[in-house]
Amino acid sequence: MANDATISDDFFLARQPILGRDQCLVAYELLFRTAGSCEANVTDQASATAAVISHASQLGMEVVLGGRLAFLNVDEVVLMSDFVRFLPHEGVILEILETVKATPELIDRVAELRELGFKFALDDVIADSEDVSKLFDLAEVIKIDLKGVERSKLPALVRKFSGRKKKLLAEKVETVEEFEACLELGFDYFQGFYFARPTIMRGKRIAPTELVILRLLDLINSDASDSEIEMAVKRDASVGLNLLRLVNTPAAGSTAGHIDSLGDAINKLGRDRLQRWLQILLYSKPGGKVELNSPLLQMATTRGKLMELMAQHLRPGMRAYADTGFTVGIMSLMDALFSMSMEDVLETVEVPEEVRVALKERAGELGEMLRAVELLENPNEGPALTKTLKILGVSVRQVREIELRAFEWVNELAHETVAPKTQAA
Repeated sequence: MANDATISDDFFLARQPILGRDQCLVAYELLFRTAGSCEANVTDQASATAAVISHASQLGMEVVLGGRLAFLNVDEVVLMSDFVRFLPHEGVILEILETVKATPELIDRVAELRELGFKFALDDVIADSEDVSKLFDLAEVIKIDLKGVERSKLPALVRKFSGRKKKLLAEKVETVEEFEACLELGFDYFQGFYFARPTIMRGKRIAPTELVILRLLDLINSDASDSEIEMAVKRDASVGLNLLRLVNTPAAGSTAGHIDSLGDAINKLGRDRLQRWLQILLYSKPGGKVELNSPLLQMATTRGKLMELMAQHLRPGMRAYADTGFTVGIMSLMDALFSMSMEDVLETVEVPEEVRVALKERAGELGEMLRAVELLENPNEGPALTKTLKILGVSVRQVREIELRAFEWVNELAHETVAPKTQAA
């Protein structure tokens, strides 16, 4: 068993989104890695997960999940221990690792935990093995590893598991083409960062509503008057309505009561905060409302807040620098949002040179912070992340505290816009 003190002080947390067929968030897989680990042994890390679970109050599971389901890796050590009792069974699906042997004792233990209300997934399934067969009836979700199955054999494997009242989850979905193929095969859930990979479309035109917002951002950067900005907002009714909706959420931090006019919103927010909400609005559906169950918006707002808090930590009292950090974080996914190269995105909107360099080259302090934020999303990048944090002068404990504060802020932002939690099994 991993040492509790070591794990509680020296681990990274990664959240990997799990999406439904409508490409909305339904759950996160939570992955824990010790700071120095590289392609960490999954069994050791499952034990590390058990140690983290024992510090659930420190971790703030509800803050991390924002009301969504959690998928958690478990091995024999975790399943046979009492650590699992620290988890709320109604909000967790336990992923039985592919290394677990389906012994009679383990099968009895899984059956016992199911009686207590726990649900299970079989992780990294690449074939109908003996262990899979023995555990199949006890699981609600079957996770199929796309990288471990030949593409030509995937349809047959899906047919073998289909129609047996199990949910099928495709993991390691890296491209839109893979997502569409799995959607056609009948998968229920999808895990992977395909939605954040830019699919470059030559000649792609930015939607009219997005152009309005980009124009507003340019007006703010050029120090235009409040009346010019208000007139520009009024050119698109959906922009104005969504802006008012966003600035009245708890995450906006308004202490002056409900803001019900665009003029008041512009006056009371100030330029920096107005810029922030406009950047968030870019990720809404054209003509529609902001949907915080969009995985791209969740990732972009989380990156923005992580960058802001990291900038505050590195340069206390420099509010403008923290705002610039937020801009870098949220703009880092605009190539995926617009299906354009980052170079083309930056030709569309005026940004300071330090923002441009950070986004295009990952250079400068802001670029190094963005690199750290991107590495935080990948649980197998412990050594690279440790190196980057050392360059920045940020400790593992400090970055984890920053993560939790960012998650909490995004949860507040989502409070009034996200649908109730969807059960994944």
